[in-house]
Amino acid sequence: MADIIKVVIVDDHPVFRQGLRNILDVHPDIAVIGEATDGTEAIEVVQELLPDVVVMDINLPTLNGLQATRQLKSLCPDINVIMLTAYDDEEQVYHAIRSGASAYYSKDVSPERLVGVIRHVRAGNYVIGAAVLDEDGIGDWLLEEFRRFGGGLFYEDDQFFAPLSPREMEILELVIQGMSNREIAYNLGISHQTVKNHMTSILSKLGVADRTQAAVYALRHGWVPLRE
Repeated sequence: MADIIKVVIVDDHPVFRQGLRNILDVHPDIAVIGEATDGTEAIEVVQELLPDVVVMDINLPTLNGLQATRQLKSLCPDINVIMLTAYDDEEQVYHAIRSGASAYYSKDVSPERLVGVIRHVRAGNYVIGAAVLDEDGIGDWLLEEFRRFGGGLFYEDDQFFAPLSPREMEILELVIQGMSNREIAYNLGISHQTVKNHMTSILSKLGVADRTQAAVYALRHGWVPLRE
């Protein structure tokens, strides 16, 4: 028999929580082990119960779902979060995944679809619409969405510390925007070899294998400002 998937439901509407519990309780491989009514309580409940999956509303009292997810993923990185919301918005999906969610759906998602998504994220996958993505797939998706919605990196005097020099951060930002090494060299007025040397240093400092992984690292570690 497959392992039971432990789920916590986070929503401030008791009727919705009960309805979701009723849907999930009929599946023998899923067990709802707890509920929370706001973002702050969600962090407390999840740390205590350590579920496999959290089904979380975005519009919550105290801390919204994006804020709560960022904190939960920092405290309990193995927990998988599915965002449910009344608003089906492409940019909101991007911010939800950036916050650490593994999937995002509007609340009119079919029960069968939601159960399938719970199983997918428990297995370590990400679900965007009808697509089921692995770590490489979600990295490519994040870069594509970043280039649609824009943003810039934090620098040393900003909110987040990064182990890169200001020039390396500048180069990494251009990598995230999709520029090649030659385009970066032209844009910054430096040699192609200098860019390559900086990229070697960036990869070494971040412990990643290539420029795509470096760009995704910056996105997933909060070096690019995230709008609420």
